[in-house]
Amino acid sequence: MKLITTFLAGALCVGTFAQEVKRCYTHEAMLHQEELTPGYLQSVDEVFYRAKEIGTQDRATVYTIPVVVHIVYKTPEENLADSIIFNQIEELNRAFRRLNADTVNMRLDFAPIVGDSYIQFELATTDPDGNPTNGITRTLTTHDSFLGVGGSPAEGVKSTAEEGIDPWNQADYLNIWVCNMTFLGSPFILGYATPPNNLSHWPPGSSDNLSDGVVIEYEVFGANNPNTIDMGSGPMDILGRTCVHEVGHYLGLRHIWGDGDCTAEDGIDDTPNADDQSNFDCDTTKNTCLDAIGTLGDLPDMVENYMDYSAETCQNSFTIGQADMMRSILENERYELINGTPALSVQENKVYDFGMYPNPSNGEVKLSAIPQEVELISVFSETGQVVYRKAVNSSDVMISGLSKGLYIVQLSGVNGTTNEKLIVL
Repeated sequence: MKLITTFLAGALCVGTFAQEVKRCYTHEAMLHQEELTPGYLQSVDEVFYRAKEIGTQDRATVYTIPVVVHIVYKTPEENLADSIIFNQIEELNRAFRRLNADTVNMRLDFAPIVGDSYIQFELATTDPDGNPTNGITRTLTTHDSFLGVGGSPAEGVKSTAEEGIDPWNQADYLNIWVCNMTFLGSPFILGYATPPNNLSHWPPGSSDNLSDGVVIEYEVFGANNPNTIDMGSGPMDILGRTCVHEVGHYLGLRHIWGDGDCTAEDGIDDTPNADDQSNFDCDTTKNTCLDAIGTLGDLPDMVENYMDYSAETCQNSFTIGQADMMRSILENERYELINGTPALSVQENKVYDFGMYPNPSNGEVKLSAIPQEVELISVFSETGQVVYRKAVNSSDVMISGLSKGLYIVQLSGVNGTTNEKLIVL
């Protein structure tokens, strides 16, 4: 059962050398991002609490996320074959739908709290310009490693100007960059991701901080990857679960142990406390914190969880609480991923009748007579960026601070959605 401290800025999964192996520079990443964009930590926490408070509206509908995989390479080994990319997408789908065969290894202690997230992934079939695509880009670079290129930790891979490749519209696609992030030829960073933070001054594609998406070291992408990686104690077993872990961060999940001791926790009610992460192991004997998970009581450390640092061979599940958090993020902060960009793709409709005055507005508008069935109000800019989002607890809502432009005001509830245009002069 988890309380919140602060969330990771981008979960940097790191390997150092030999006997001391760390997968995550969480604290350093948070401080770095906070220095670049003051208020970042508070904003990420606010998003997490809001997503948890709103909760998921639906546990059964399957949400499909379009993915673009950017292969950025110098050597033939780094230029991974399509078959490896297809395999990684399959591994994501097996993990998030809990269809992987090794779920049979889950200890019975955890059987009541694990489940299907009803989230799946597919390579994009249409690019941002509307052209057919296989969802894969390939970029040749002169960089031996992207570690430190274009900013910490490897942000240059997300920039064409840095010999990487610019992202596709980050509101509409999950961008995954695959590249070399070694240090002096040895494994260093395995992957990192950006959770949603909803900063109004951090639009998709910002270049002055961590740009939205996932970055993966090329040797650990795909379960059928022919490359090997040695963290100091022999080749690792690679099952494509580094990418599963990082996509979990991208969808709002924190490390299961809360990046600290028994008092620093991950915010999910059904994940057991732990005072340290696993270290590439599958130690099922550990129970490092006293905790109470509903009627199940105190449970051991959950090395089977994808958000631990256990070996990929024992990771096999998300908890129901983690699934609900990810679905809530998709229904709110990452709405466009599963619905498209409203300002570009939806017409005005009238599932719900309500008042909106004045329209045109000077930046302040009142929504009135909101039906009880409405659960969420969202305002999207003309480019599809969420500029306002709030759970509905009143029939009247004031929205202010909107700059000049065209907006879509969307009311969502059990009966569907209503979209109406708002003009701010």
